[in-house]
Amino acid sequence: MLYYLFEYLEKQFQFPGATLFGFITFRAALAVILSLLISTIYGKRVIRLLLKQQVGETIRDLGLEGQQEKAGTPTMGGIIVILATLIPVLLLCDLGNIYIILLIVTTIWMGVIGFLDDYKKKFKNDKEGLKGKFKVLGQVGLGLIVGATLYFHQDVTMKEQLPADVRQELKAANPNIPASKLFRAEERAPKTTIPFVKNNEFNYSDMITWIDPALAKYAWIVFILVTIFIITAVSNGANLTDGIDGLAAGTSSIVVLTLGIFAWVSSNIVFADYLNIMYIPGTEEITIYIAAFVGALIGFLWYNTYPAQVFMGDTGSLTIGGIIAVIAIAVRKEWLIPVLCGVFLAENLSVVMQVGWFKYTKKKYGEGRRLLQMSPLHHHYQKLGYHESKIVTRFWIVGILLAIVSIVTLKIR
Repeated sequence: MLYYLFEYLEKQFQFPGATLFGFITFRAALAVILSLLISTIYGKRVIRLLLKQQVGETIRDLGLEGQQEKAGTPTMGGIIVILATLIPVLLLCDLGNIYIILLIVTTIWMGVIGFLDDYKKKFKNDKEGLKGKFKVLGQVGLGLIVGATLYFHQDVTMKEQLPADVRQELKAANPNIPASKLFRAEERAPKTTIPFVKNNEFNYSDMITWIDPALAKYAWIVFILVTIFIITAVSNGANLTDGIDGLAAGTSSIVVLTLGIFAWVSSNIVFADYLNIMYIPGTEEITIYIAAFVGALIGFLWYNTYPAQVFMGDTGSLTIGGIIAVIAIAVRKEWLIPVLCGVFLAENLSVVMQVGWFKYTKKKYGEGRRLLQMSPLHHHYQKLGYHESKIVTRFWIVGILLAIVSIVTLKIR
């Protein structure tokens, strides 16, 4: 809203300083400051409200050190993250941008699913919360909306660079040629990038056109199915990671900040030219959303680090995972998720492997056996005697290393 106000003031009255709101970096800086202030200052009030409503965490006895001390800690703190993200976004972003619209829808959609789950647990005394099939149905519904919009909407376009030999000829003829002249015309295509490989653009239609080139018209089905899978996997991964103080929020901050770098360079034609990557017009607004989101997560960490004063609950964890997935798909970096979100992947795989091995050995030997002391993975290390703050710090370090590896894929391929 402030974006439109200062845009009007600048056009109509040449208001001093109004042009600053035209700069992505300025609005991103304001977004991170505002979200950080909201989450830290008003976060305390939300925690008090949750305590007043007796929205305390119910702890199952899993035999983990320090577990019982967490009983009664308010949950549903993801509300803090959601509000601290949406308020700066509504004030500072171009709300007509299709990527911002999708991210706002994702935030509210996944927030509602997580809120309903937490609400049933805390106010209806239903330990199961929202049934798994309804969670999955909600994730699939969001995947359909996001996938269909990104595939069919006219504002979702991209530009590929011209072939290297053509670029060299153009630069030789005119050393000062604008970067925009080194890219093909904008196109709407189901294309993405695959990390670590040369000529890394990949078209989803290639997944079916090897059968028959005529099937290219059905590429939208493949793209939407992939989108559904990614949103479901990443949101569940974030949900599983939210098991000890500060782990999900800290790890997510690292992931989102890295995606912010990708969004920034992909939306700037000069950087896209220099890095030889796909240019995606319109994704510059995602940078502002990410700045607000990172500020909200860091502000939430103020209260969520050990010993936590609040837990995010499914209201926060499912929302965080959904947002990360949608941003990655929007900036065409979804195939980088196994690396960038490696902590989420490890948590997911630890559960799948533990359950699978237990069922296999029970069928084969008559009794179930475990690969890990406990799953998800962070509980395994707790069982081994590591303090949870040490586990969280080391997982953050792993997350930073994975983020660095992800960033260098811009040049190493």
